Amino acid sequence: MASNGVDEIKLVEGPAGYVLEDVPHLSDYILDLPTYPNPLQSNAAYSVVRQYFVDEDDTVQEKIVVHKDSPRGTHFRRAGPRQKVYFKPSDVRACIVTCGGLCPGLNTVIREIVCGLHFMYGVTEVIGVDCGFRGFYSKNTVALTPKTVSDIHKRGGTILGTSRGGHDTSKIVDNIEDREINQVYIIGGDGTQKGASAIYKEIRRRGLKVSVAGIPKTIDNDIPVIDKSFGFDTAVEEAQRAINAAHVEANSVENGIGLVKLMGRYSGFIAMYATLASRDVDCCLIPESPFYLEGKGGLYEFIAKRLRENGHMVIVIAEGAGQDLVAESTDQQDASGNKLLKDVGLWMSLKIKEHFAKQSVMDITLKYIDPTYMIRAIPANASDNVYSTLLAQSAVHGAMAGYTGFVSGLVNGRHTYIPFNRITERQNKVVITDRMWARMLSSTNQPSFMNPS
Repeated sequence: MASNGVDEIKLVEGPAGYVLEDVPHLSDYILDLPTYPNPLQSNAAYSVVRQYFVDEDDTVQEKIVVHKDSPRGTHFRRAGPRQKVYFKPSDVRACIVTCGGLCPGLNTVIREIVCGLHFMYGVTEVIGVDCGFRGFYSKNTVALTPKTVSDIHKRGGTILGTSRGGHDTSKIVDNIEDREINQVYIIGGDGTQKGASAIYKEIRRRGLKVSVAGIPKTIDNDIPVIDKSFGFDTAVEEAQRAINAAHVEANSVENGIGLVKLMGRYSGFIAMYATLASRDVDCCLIPESPFYLEGKGGLYEFIAKRLRENGHMVIVIAEGAGQDLVAESTDQQDASGNKLLKDVGLWMSLKIKEHFAKQSVMDITLKYIDPTYMIRAIPANASDNVYSTLLAQSAVHGAMAGYTGFVSGLVNGRHTYIPFNRITERQNKVVITDRMWARMLSSTNQPSFMNPS
């Protein structure tokens, strides 16, 4: 096993190439910590469960498709309640913070952390940090109880407010220490989880008994390792409304084009899955697959061909697609470190109109629809509500069991605890040599638009 330094990965190796990428534990740096029986032993909700607790040796394999001679590979610790906990419920003072952009399901995660702590473990002190990381040192908090959060899952957004940036590790940990907070739940994307990792490292450096648990959030589904991020199903479902509207508009006029811009700064998962689900899309453009406009095999040629065949078409474009074509692209970044993107949808609609106006071969009618902020702001659907609940409860079980420096996430259909570094090391992207992208191309019957040069 690797040593227990703050910056070192905790690995456990076993026979046949078995590797456990374990998450830190409070006992790694605080000796002789007392343990307590898990309150779930006397919880009526769990009395009918055949096996209350997850076995300490339970792990989940990262890659499920293997060959007969493949090594067992990387595993993660399975999430769930343990027989022993490292916090007395009466001593727990937990806080929750949401950071970054909005996403369906944020309020559900908040609600279920509060209710999980209260109903499963008997924790009564939970506070919400107002408006992201900067709320820690601006002293803005709100008390959270099962009563105050009872119906927040029916609303979009986050009741705690959110913001980008504002991260000052030393000030945040000072505030955590001053308020005697010993469990920190941080909901946000890869930038937020990098901040959470820095908070964990500073807490560990100071030797504080504080568990730091992350719940990964991104509507774009661009977080690696996990099966999917919460809010993604809702986003794909809601995107259907915009695509349907574009299809109706395009189908109602001669040579009609409906152009829909969807979320996807670096990854085109929403655009790809919404296209597959819709069946009304003729062309899907994503950041991972370059395309060009002019000349043989270009987008203009395909649009003209599809209009001659069907009399109308629908184009879906992810917000990060074609940024290399937009002349005004810059290297500026927002407070979260994300590159500021130009509105490729608006740019594309103008370019298509200009091209066909110059050609004078056919008159087109183009309608541009951008549902981005409408999709981000809606409540989660049933699927995401269930998923958000399980992510939140997994995080609570992990923190109570003394684990820290982890995110809860779904891997191969099982809830796991994943080290921060695996979540922040890269971004998940659509693999355009994979079968899923091939399925999408087959569905739309579009070319790949790869430039011959």
